[in-house]
Amino acid sequence: MKKIFIFAAAAVLFSACANSKQSGEVKSLEPVDGTIPVAVINADTIFSQYQLAIELREQLTKKQEDARLTVNEKARKLQNEMVDFQRKLENNAFLSRERAEQEGRRLQQKEADLQALDQKLTQDILEEQQRSNLRLRDSIDRAIEVLNSDGKYQLILSTSSLNDNVLFVSSALDITSQVVEYLNDNY
Repeated sequence: MKKIFIFAAAAVLFSACANSKQSGEVKSLEPVDGTIPVAVINADTIFSQYQLAIELREQLTKKQEDARLTVNEKARKLQNEMVDFQRKLENNAFLSRERAEQEGRRLQQKEADLQALDQKLTQDILEEQQRSNLRLRDSIDRAIEVLNSDGKYQLILSTSSLNDNVLFVSSALDITSQVVEYLNDNY
């Protein structure tokens, strides 16, 4: 699940970089002093050093662990009940066939309820992750807007270990530390 969060976080950063300059019509890149004003941000660094990203990841991990614990505990109890039911069936411990069928239906319903709970908890976690991603994207968008309010950069790219289309970046173009510093200072 950590890889899913990192992938989603990288997608948030790519989206933030793409959305940060949507305010006007598409313009061609114009060289300034013989160079095109481009900057690069490393998503992995942002999500490993940005305090909000760290806290949201920890919260999501805790929710996942709590959900897994809840489902596993209920599954273990249900398994014990099923073993007990099977033992009673084998020993003819039920007073009537109807009583045995009633207990079998009750256990089937418990199993269906457990599956529904597992699906609900999984869905809740996915929704929480989406909310976290939106929150991160918004804060990164704001940071990019502020840091580039002077229009110094015409293009800001994002790199990450999961989806890296940028093969080489001069350290002079890397503004990751500035973005991380701004994000943490304003968190």
